[in-house]
Amino acid sequence: MRHGKKFNHLSRKTAHRKSMLANMACSLIEHKRINTTVAKAKALRQFAEPLITKSKEDTTHNRRIVFSKLRNKDSVSELFREVAPKVADRPGGYIRIIKLGNRLGDNAQMAMVELVDFNELYNPNGAKKKKSTRRAGRKKATTEENVETPSNNEDDAKTNE
Repeated sequence: MRHGKKFNHLSRKTAHRKSMLANMACSLIEHKRINTTVAKAKALRQFAEPLITKSKEDTTHNRRIVFSKLRNKDSVSELFREVAPKVADRPGGYIRIIKLGNRLGDNAQMAMVELVDFNELYNPNGAKKKKSTRRAGRKKATTEENVETPSNNEDDAKTNE
């Protein structure tokens, strides 16, 4: 019976599985987005999210814990230097898995794994695209600049007084 055994072994021995997940996590930290199978993506999320949580508090102890899992000094420094400040206010869920369809060769389900705060398309706090309207008779941008210029000058005149 397999009661309570929820760990996905991914058809690999322990050392191979740990090395593979460490390499995938390093690639994810470096490139911010990778493509892999759905099963590996879910295993990677369980592996990498606690490490990102550890990186929020930059202490020597946390760096050593993360380094013992990742085994790549450059990835650890990038995680603590670049990724941690972006996810500082997020309470969890740092990784997004987007299913892509099946692979051509063996029909395996593929997924894109990405760090949530590094995608500008889905990030609501990122740079927003200017909303376009379809109203007829709207003035052109050159006339709007001319209209805005006198009001700015009036504000400047009021501040000078």
